[in-house]
Amino acid sequence: MAASRGAVVLKTVKKIVVQLCPFESNVRSTRDFLVMVGSEKARSSNINCEIITEVKHDRSESVIDITFVDGERLVMKGSKLTTQEMLSALQTRCSAKNPQAKAGDKK
Repeated sequence: MAASRGAVVLKTVKKIVVQLCPFESNVRSTRDFLVMVGSEKARSSNINCEIITEVKHDRSESVIDITFVDGERLVMKGSKLTTQEMLSALQTRCSAKNPQAKAGDKK
């Protein structure tokens, strides 16, 4: 499944922690990523996925820490990536871990 708008599937994700400082100039992509994974459609793909937002006021770099159900983690620096790059990395990893997605790709 391509990581296009509205195509966020969190089936294989256990927890997403988004740390951001709203006063940084390069926080936009992190905020947009948070909106996408926090949308009702994305949340409905896995109601057990925990999404935690940590707003810091220390001018620190934005960090997205994703924990998958198998224990693997994906950590992304939000200031260095676009929203699309973050969504694509998440969806690529999710697709690789989802056996149903693999079966659909073979058809």
